[in-house]
Amino acid sequence: MDRSLRNVLVVSFGFLLLFTAYGGLQSLQSSLYSEEGLGVTALSTLYGGMLLSSMFLPPLLIERLGCKGTIILSMCGYVAFSVGNFFASWYTLIPTSILLGLGAAPLWSAQCTYLTIMGNTHAEKAGKRGKDTVNQYFGIFFLIFQSSGIWGNLISSLVFGQTPSQGSGVLAVLMIAAFLEPIRDVQRESEGEKKSPPFWSTLLSTFKLYRDKRLCLLILLPLYSGLEQGFLSSEYTRSYVTCTLGIQFIGYVMICFSATDALCSVLYGKVSQYTGRAVLYVLGAVTHVSCVIALLLWRPRADQLAVFFVFSGLWGMADAVWQTQNNALYGVLFEKSKEAAFANYRLWEALGFVTAFGYSTFLCVRFKLYILLGVLSLTMAAYGLAECIESQNPMRPHAPGQANQAEDEEIQTKM
Repeated sequence: MDRSLRNVLVVSFGFLLLFTAYGGLQSLQSSLYSEEGLGVTALSTLYGGMLLSSMFLPPLLIERLGCKGTIILSMCGYVAFSVGNFFASWYTLIPTSILLGLGAAPLWSAQCTYLTIMGNTHAEKAGKRGKDTVNQYFGIFFLIFQSSGIWGNLISSLVFGQTPSQGSGVLAVLMIAAFLEPIRDVQRESEGEKKSPPFWSTLLSTFKLYRDKRLCLLILLPLYSGLEQGFLSSEYTRSYVTCTLGIQFIGYVMICFSATDALCSVLYGKVSQYTGRAVLYVLGAVTHVSCVIALLLWRPRADQLAVFFVFSGLWGMADAVWQTQNNALYGVLFEKSKEAAFANYRLWEALGFVTAFGYSTFLCVRFKLYILLGVLSLTMAAYGLAECIESQNPMRPHAPGQANQAEDEEIQTKM
């Protein structure tokens, strides 16, 4: 097996084990701990911590600990949250939610940085386009990762009232520690960046990247991703599934979402090299717009069981676009500032989650759906403008090694 693919699989199965324990807990928070709003408050606190850590921690930890060390440390926060759910109260859920939130942004930023470096390194050796390989790696990752929602929710549904064991989280930490190869950013080594940047420069690198107009336009993509995931895991499960079918159906509906998301992720990762990312973004947008309009018109009844699964399946089909293409897009466009770019991604996604859970208790469902429609419209308009800016820059590198080659040709021309 190819070395790069092996490492991608280690990361993917490590996240599978970790989120098998966490995924079922997340989808049940708003319904299982509804007394005095404990569940929603825990989720809001979690993503609030993620919002805070996204501003500063990911570039700093990745620079100091490397991708592997950051992943291991951050996973421990998820294990703590799983343990806290076995003794659920305000005194256990809120502190462990903060701990998980602080580790979530570095975890995902390190994972995205790792896959991007792996994809570009393999592409350079194989003579392929970096963006195609990165897309495929993210497709493989989300195929395996999204299946964690299947197993976690299946356990929660078959043995309701019991939560998945935190033992799988411990296994995830051990698996990453034992089998994942530490890597270095080959591009930075080739550019002679052997000294670590100053502490304050690394700490503030997340904000320095806003000088790039493309990033300013693309921040709506992760914001909408957080909003739509927050709506599904909080509002759809509570206001539609629980109110009509009962809490025992939440797990099964979320399994349908996770299965569709997983299958579409690997599909999009493969076909993007033929269709281009813009086609997939249009597909995701059209699917979500159709779902939102249908939810506005639909009056759910208990005898319409299949419809609940159709909505979750279509939602997963669109969510797979945002997960695979957003991460690959950030990795390709901001190749030289991957850590800061992915930190910004998690910052705005966390803001979307916090907003969704924050207004969950005092806004009606219809108004929340209108918000999704409005934000999605603005997101696609901004994304289109970013693509136009990118297309007008033919000298911008699209694969490893092209940056230095372009610079050398420019220097020779001037000489």
